[in-house]
Amino acid sequence: MSFRTIAGHEQLKPLIARAALRGTLPPSLIFAGPAGVGKRMAALALAQLVNCLAPRDEDACGECTSCRRIARGVHADVVVVEPGETGAIKIDAIRDVIERAAYRPFEGRRRVVIIDDAEQIVPAAQDALLKTLEEPPNGTTFVLVTAAPEMLLSTIRSRCQRLRFGRLSPADVASILVRSHEFSETDAHTAAAVSDGSVGQALEESSEAFAEAREAALQLLQVVASHPAPARRITGAGGLPGAGRGKADRVALSQSLRTLATIIRDLGILGAHADARALANADLQGKLEPLVRAFDSQRILRAYAAVDRALAALDRNASPKIVADWLAFQI
Repeated sequence: MSFRTIAGHEQLKPLIARAALRGTLPPSLIFAGPAGVGKRMAALALAQLVNCLAPRDEDACGECTSCRRIARGVHADVVVVEPGETGAIKIDAIRDVIERAAYRPFEGRRRVVIIDDAEQIVPAAQDALLKTLEEPPNGTTFVLVTAAPEMLLSTIRSRCQRLRFGRLSPADVASILVRSHEFSETDAHTAAAVSDGSVGQALEESSEAFAEAREAALQLLQVVASHPAPARRITGAGGLPGAGRGKADRVALSQSLRTLATIIRDLGILGAHADARALANADLQGKLEPLVRAFDSQRILRAYAAVDRALAALDRNASPKIVADWLAFQI
């Protein structure tokens, strides 16, 4: 769980590590950012670093007894609090960590209290935590991990230094899916393209349906690239999963349109000769490059706006078939 094993956040990770090693890291922190981007892992990496027996290169070794115990979740001085069965973090759990934090670390150099999904702390428990966050006991660091910091009391936020974690790149998401979740390269890139920079979302939404939607979206762009006759455009639109007339098709077509938007964005990146590492569908680059000449910057903007309007129409209960057919004439 060392910083080097966490994908992305290349500017933030060394900042945290250097501050921790120099003793300048504030004792009360908020790790804020989208769900599924590695905030909890970064909190655990921080806990490893400050307790590592043999740190190297501004990171925990990941191999010493302390690092291994933290990774297994059995280190006495690394406390993780998370929502219970009710989905809330109640006052008893917060009082328990406050009491434990009052004592010196038992086996490590520093106690680290990680409160995951901190926005779920009930208001009374947040009130109970205020004084401890304002004046944490010596040898203790509190890390509140949250995707919704605005749900924390303003008095909590004012007592903590907030560190912002951004979304992961599609390449980072894909590499994590391959390395840690046994995805094939193709499936990983398909899931990463619609993940919005979140491994958690990629895992939730990865399926054969997304692979089918991506292939159909690419085929639609290939059909409309040369401004064909109306009949061919409608046929191309009919290939999108969800381009039918039933209520269930609305969800499937929304998925298809979000996938289509990622491919249109990639065409814009290729057309601008930007860094190919930003591509959401990097594995499709060879198939997208022949389309670049047909989609200049103005057409890219029109197509992207049309997808947004189509998604809005679906939200207003428009017919999926009508939306798909309309879109085929706009891109």
